[in-house]
Amino acid sequence: MDTNPVLLNPLGWTFDPELLRRHDRPGPRYTSYPTAPHFHDGYGQSQLQAAIARSNTSARPLSLYVHVPYCTSPCFYCGCNRVISRDRSKGEHYVDQMLREADRAAPLFDPAREVIQLHLGGGTPNFLEPAQLQRLLEGLGKRFRFSPRAERDFSIELDPRSVSVADIAGLAALGFNRASLGVQDFDPDVQHAINRVQGVDDTMAILQACRDSGMRSVNVDLIYGLPKQTLAGFGRTLDTVMAVRPDRLAIYGYAHLPHMFKAQRQILDADLPDPDQKLALLGLAVERLSAAGYQYIGMDHFALPEEDLARAQRAGSLHRNFMGYTTHADTDLLGLGVSAISRIDNSYSQNPRDLKDWEARLEAGGLPVWRGLELDADDVLRAALIQELMCHGRVDGRALGRRHGVDFDRYFADELQALRGLEQDGLASCRDGVVAATRQGRPLLRLIAMCFDRYLKAPQQPARYSRAI
Repeated sequence: MDTNPVLLNPLGWTFDPELLRRHDRPGPRYTSYPTAPHFHDGYGQSQLQAAIARSNTSARPLSLYVHVPYCTSPCFYCGCNRVISRDRSKGEHYVDQMLREADRAAPLFDPAREVIQLHLGGGTPNFLEPAQLQRLLEGLGKRFRFSPRAERDFSIELDPRSVSVADIAGLAALGFNRASLGVQDFDPDVQHAINRVQGVDDTMAILQACRDSGMRSVNVDLIYGLPKQTLAGFGRTLDTVMAVRPDRLAIYGYAHLPHMFKAQRQILDADLPDPDQKLALLGLAVERLSAAGYQYIGMDHFALPEEDLARAQRAGSLHRNFMGYTTHADTDLLGLGVSAISRIDNSYSQNPRDLKDWEARLEAGGLPVWRGLELDADDVLRAALIQELMCHGRVDGRALGRRHGVDFDRYFADELQALRGLEQDGLASCRDGVVAATRQGRPLLRLIAMCFDRYLKAPQQPARYSRAI
């Protein structure tokens, strides 16, 4: 494939390799603002309880995120919080502990507040046996009020290597109506290099079973920039996946940070695509998705035009949080399990990343809060601005300023000056107070958002963040 031409496509952005190459640098993914590295241990249980009490006056629905850290084997590319074990009986104790945490948290919320969204992430949520998953879901349903509305989203991440077609019907019976399947790449050389071997037929059978069970949306995760990856091999993977037209696709760029993630030390630098090859892999994905009619949602996410995410984006109701892009913007998010993060009222809180620490805090009584952050008025304003940029590629700054009682042009004078470089390169525009990504700038949304991130002005280690491409 020729990596030089500019590819116009219906995804909502223009693939310009030279601009992407020049501006590719580390930055936050903005699943929150301020981002998690700025949470501190001065935030604890009392602050979270106060945030929940404030949130109860809003009557907003709830979202639950449940983190299951266990995996039966390490994928070498992974940077997630996970625990490697082949002992599936550990799931029984972990369910006990999560329900114990729910016992502490649930009574703090107004019982009239419905759970409109639930997501099981990991790790590998289907590390839990079907009976364990059933006990977990039924236990949460007794402690919280699950919404009966048709538009509720109950989703689960699945490793196709460790779930059966028969299991899928059971998940649907528990109420799951969305699933996300990890694929990454079907090329055998890549799979061996990342220690994740899975067959095409088995994976496609799980995807079809999700549809047959009545789930309304199936997502497939792919990664570009993996060791041993080639245009020909990744192209075959794309063709295979496009043939079954998943409702959503997440195409992540591999972030090689072996100093942070021990498993990545198993990957040889010499096996990784160079920056131009990695960019060409992304270009190939954009070309194929464009031809297949997918809509660009933001960051790494794509959806068919009639999928809920795509419709929410067109309607201006798309939201972004620690679960990624979602259609449920007006909710408070409660995280359960090791490392889980909550967004309640104008605050963030996070559980310990270490499994033993999380369990020890539960044993000590109370909520297992490790760290967090109370947002001040400036944080709330910038969070709203960055949310608009990340979800819709634009923000009406003056309207935002009026809602928050500030003069946008004066308040953000330095930030708008910092934006000039991106404007000069045709990646962003600012006219009459409206800040927007251009078609060329859509894949670099987080670079535009970074101009408005006051925490990046402090000394830091950029390597804590992945690169934009």
